[in-house]
Amino acid sequence: MDTRLDGSRHNLLITVALILVSLFLPLIGHILLTYFIAIDYLTLPEKVIWIIVVWAVPVVGPLLYLLVGQRRNRLFGGHAWVDRPRPV
Repeated sequence: MDTRLDGSRHNLLITVALILVSLFLPLIGHILLTYFIAIDYLTLPEKVIWIIVVWAVPVVGPLLYLLVGQRRNRLFGGHAWVDRPRPV
């Protein structure tokens, strides 16, 4: 039995696994973010625009939505420190 052949197979399996993870992890993230956009309190045109941005601009689009696209009550969970008025 040739140990070099076994090592090559092991390296090939690791490489294939890393490629599959690097391809499918962003895809799953985009699908989840699309779901979050669909259930968010946005108008239909806002939802369509955000979904296009998220899918058309792979890295920057999801970050933009997570930073500025979500409604405040969803982003902060409606905590009392966000909703209460400031003291005078």
